[in-house]
Amino acid sequence: MRIVTRIVLWAVIAFLGWKLVKAINGPVEFNKVKEERYAKVIEKLKDIQSAQLAYQSLNGKFVASYDSLIQFIDTAQYAITTRRDTSFADRERNIAFGLDPEDGGYYLEEIIVDTIGFKSVRDSLFRGTDRYKNMMKLPYDWAPGDIKLEAGTIDRKGTKYSVFQARVAKKDILQDQDPNLVAQENLVQSVDGVNGPYIQVGDMNEINTSGNWPEFYDSGRKQQ
Repeated sequence: MRIVTRIVLWAVIAFLGWKLVKAINGPVEFNKVKEERYAKVIEKLKDIQSAQLAYQSLNGKFVASYDSLIQFIDTAQYAITTRRDTSFADRERNIAFGLDPEDGGYYLEEIIVDTIGFKSVRDSLFRGTDRYKNMMKLPYDWAPGDIKLEAGTIDRKGTKYSVFQARVAKKDILQDQDPNLVAQENLVQSVDGVNGPYIQVGDMNEINTSGNWPEFYDSGRKQQ
């Protein structure tokens, strides 16, 4: 009986020790996995953001269809322009006041914009790569499927503004992780974290085309 008791006690001690190690290392490993996965998702969201801003600059609105966005990138071109200032005599005012432009007189200032060429949106944004064709995809075992994309308009004091939003639920990105840690992550409100239950760029309720991730994901700096 003493031997059995000792075996049971050692088993309990080993189990409690394992639980303690897991409790200490669990959050550390979770944060490591989280940051690696978030970084990959955010790169996708940045591509969507760049494509949407380019589409809006040429079409005056955002779009809710990935097919339309991809077709736009495949075919659209930016105009390459130069600006120059020029001036010319204001004939009507000079006649009215009896002035000679050669001796001063009135002149009008004008900015002339010349188009000197075109550059494709694809080459400008993606440098000849075709990764934009899969910017909506999350082809990972830990987050299969597509990034949800929406677009529409909101009214602000009688003026309508085009808005868009692309987002992924944290629970989908972290579906194979500790549910308790995932639940805590969904409640994050911090300058160093991704706040709320989603990683997203844009907003359907605000005039905002930024992402909700902290700056270090843009700079490439690892969070300490």
